[in-house]
Amino acid sequence: MTHQKIGVLLVNHGSHSATWRQALLDLEARVRDSILASGTIEGVKTAHMEYTEPSIATQMKAFDNEGFSDVIIVPIFLTISSHSFDDIPTIIGQKEDPQLVASLAEEKIECYKAQAKTHITPLLDFSNVLPKNVLRRSRELSKQPDKEGLVLIGYGDQAYDTEWKELFNKVADHVKQNIGISEHTYGWCGHLVHYNPEETVKAINAVLEKKEKAVVIPVLVAYDEMFQKNIIGRGIESMADRKERILYNPDAILPDAEIDDWVIQISKSYAREIAESKVHA
Repeated sequence: MTHQKIGVLLVNHGSHSATWRQALLDLEARVRDSILASGTIEGVKTAHMEYTEPSIATQMKAFDNEGFSDVIIVPIFLTISSHSFDDIPTIIGQKEDPQLVASLAEEKIECYKAQAKTHITPLLDFSNVLPKNVLRRSRELSKQPDKEGLVLIGYGDQAYDTEWKELFNKVADHVKQNIGISEHTYGWCGHLVHYNPEETVKAINAVLEKKEKAVVIPVLVAYDEMFQKNIIGRGIESMADRKERILYNPDAILPDAEIDDWVIQISKSYAREIAESKVHA
């Protein structure tokens, strides 16, 4: 049996915002000791897919330099997107797509095929943490559920629009069943809509046509001034005549203890499978 040394790489989208990046580094800090406690996993790192270091390539090189045989990649992404389905597997050499490699290079994203064997876990929507997360945050804002509608604002992904809509409907249904809100809508704030605050305004107005108040929840992994403040917040600020009817907190999915637990459990589960497969190899 070859020497086994298992690591975990928490991969996120990346952001120009230091606040956003810190939220993901804080996630690593919260889960690190629990992940390492079993002794099966010997290293935990975080990588940003784009915009800033440490990149995926940088961290995978570090795992190779430290002699890791296997790296479990845990994508901190909400649901399937071109990033999770195409970009990350290509960056780590699981997929070969010369055109995508060239496109990534133009964005200054390095691809690196590690010596370590890589294992990619499911995304956050594989668990039930997101509906619970949005329910908790909605409860904190809601005052009269029968007079309110729910507005979910997410980044969005053109290639996987159906999957994103299904996820948001599932999340909204969970909130409606538990709080009693009867209407919901959603809107996008990412490059899909050219980062336009008007898309947030449209989604809110759709609810305000039917309800007295709108509970607006940013379904974004972490806080980024550009999104929660400059896009969603600016959209709400522009609605001067309706602003008192909008309930909004510029928060994010993280931090969330249940997401911490999910990261810990899925890391340990994959590590056990790897260890068992090596024993029987």
